[in-house]
Amino acid sequence: MPPNDTPTNAAERPLSPGAIALMLMLCLSWGFNQIAVKLALPDIPPMLQGMIRSAGALPVLLLIARFRGVKMFAADGTLGVGLFAGLLFGVEFALIFRGIALTSASRAVVFLYTAPFFVALGSYQFLGERLRASQWSGLGLSFAGVALAIGVPQADVDASVLLGDLMIVGGGSLWAATTLLVKASPLRRAPPEKALGYQVAVSIPILGLAAWFWGETVTRVPGPLALSLMAYQALWVVGLTFLIWVGLIKTYSASKLSAFTFITPLFGVVASYLILHDTPTPVFGAAAILVIAGLYLVNRPGPAGPSPIHPSPATPAAIDPLLNVTKT
Repeated sequence: MPPNDTPTNAAERPLSPGAIALMLMLCLSWGFNQIAVKLALPDIPPMLQGMIRSAGALPVLLLIARFRGVKMFAADGTLGVGLFAGLLFGVEFALIFRGIALTSASRAVVFLYTAPFFVALGSYQFLGERLRASQWSGLGLSFAGVALAIGVPQADVDASVLLGDLMIVGGGSLWAATTLLVKASPLRRAPPEKALGYQVAVSIPILGLAAWFWGETVTRVPGPLALSLMAYQALWVVGLTFLIWVGLIKTYSASKLSAFTFITPLFGVVASYLILHDTPTPVFGAAAILVIAGLYLVNRPGPAGPSPIHPSPATPAAIDPLLNVTKT
């Protein structure tokens, strides 16, 4: 049988029940991340959380790279663009962590996941990639949702909350900018551990400077909850979920897996309600539905193949831009 007819081809292999379960676990983990930041805020300020998260995640990435035989420090022409990606990543998380301190976790997780819409729009505008009609519809729904959540007056939303919302959207746009940079630069050919290593390493001094600028200090020894949440962010979210994602993307089509992305903000909103007792207003509930529906349409594979905003299923996992940027 010809190689492209074999069921081992990643584009043709259907998702197994185990793969679906793993993807649901990953989406749940990514959706809970903003709640973890919020819960740790009483003990550890936001910029310091971001710095500690990156500092803890970097050794995990180095260990994963060593385990997988990736040469992290080999010259491959990615240093300059990698440092620039790290700059974008550092500013992205400065905006995200500061924004989470100002707005609710449920609003943060919805606004953060506007990033795929910026990726789709940027791919069309700057990379010449075509979008299907359903993807344009998804973009329209998502921007309508953001406009509804930010533009319509709500009793529990003041200027501080709106500033936090805008900072989260700004962080999402920089997440998208990093993705587009990877798609259009030598980082596309870099192992994902190396591309993420640039971002995590450069973000440490950036977030440290941001903590100094905002005068953040830890006034008491963080409690067990805060420390466990920091370990969750650094070791599990940035490190081990990344390793699981790499394993899945090497086995299955990137577009099939990314169709699950819309579940992440849904999990985040539900977790915010159950854990932090965030009570979405009817206006925000409608906005969240619009954004999540739009996210599904943007990432849904087309009938004749994967979504144009993702690379070809035949592309090796090591050069898939989905691998070279963080999921949260």
